[in-house]
Amino acid sequence: MTLPTADHPLPRMLKAGLLVTVNSDDPAYFGGYVDDNYAAIAAELGLDDATLAELARNSIAASFLDPGRRATLLAEIDAVAG
Repeated sequence: MTLPTADHPLPRMLKAGLLVTVNSDDPAYFGGYVDDNYAAIAAELGLDDATLAELARNSIAASFLDPGRRATLLAEIDAVAG
């Protein structure tokens, strides 16, 4: 079941300050690669680039990466997102 765009909780969750992430689970099997998922939520929910960058930062923050790699990836996101 797909929620109507206005009812989707993602924007409210971000506004509430939750650490929301967008992921893919077994993309080769289910066909949902993470970039496809970002494109879909951007189109369906009208998310801007700043919100997509926030979601990308959240994914890095929630990861099990070592602090150095985490800092490198966050800096790359900031360089692209501005």
